[in-house]
Amino acid sequence: MTPQARPFLHRTALTASVRILIAASLTLLLAKAPAMSQMNAETLFDAASSGDTGDITRLLEEGAPLDGRNEHGQTALLVATHANRIEAAKVLIEAGADVNAKDEIDDSPYLYAGARGHLEILKLTLSHGADLKSTNRYGGTALIPASERGHVETVKTLIEAGVDVDHVNRLGWTALLEAIILSDGGPRHQDIVKLLLDAGASRDIADKDGVTPLEHARTRGYGEIVALLEAAGQR
Repeated sequence: MTPQARPFLHRTALTASVRILIAASLTLLLAKAPAMSQMNAETLFDAASSGDTGDITRLLEEGAPLDGRNEHGQTALLVATHANRIEAAKVLIEAGADVNAKDEIDDSPYLYAGARGHLEILKLTLSHGADLKSTNRYGGTALIPASERGHVETVKTLIEAGVDVDHVNRLGWTALLEAIILSDGGPRHQDIVKLLLDAGASRDIADKDGVTPLEHARTRGYGEIVALLEAAGQR
């Protein structure tokens, strides 16, 4: 080997070593990427649950999957909705989170917010593409559990949004039936019955046994609701 060839071979060997080192580094980074992404996703659920908007923003910027799922099939937005973390939900929704993404038991941020009376989050979902026809595991719209649980403002909001007031779930019940059958007949449910009737809900849709809302109200001794239903029949 000539003296002139030695530096050339040395440079060639050095270049090959650098290439091997770069390739190894890239392989290591690529191997770590899914693990880092998963770690960010898990942390995003924690941030959503605690309502830490700063962490949510940072984690999304670092690549945490916006609509990633936890072991229950819940997205970070649904986790935030469960905890009624309004600002966290707002950050996630404005980042493009799917308000209709369902978990393993068919709850979505929209459906859960409606059922639980989380009014501010519900309004956010409604302004970002909530599917008014989507149904929960009982085949009911958001309006039905909201009516059952006495969430007056939620019922009003859903009616104004255009949810079908006469939808029948798999139990054979409408929102009006649930507002009577599963209620205490008190002021909140009286208000809800009035809202539903004013929105055009039928007082004639009976349950699977053929029992009407009026008959249920009479059986339970809900005098105020009976009066509302009787007045509706005279319109």
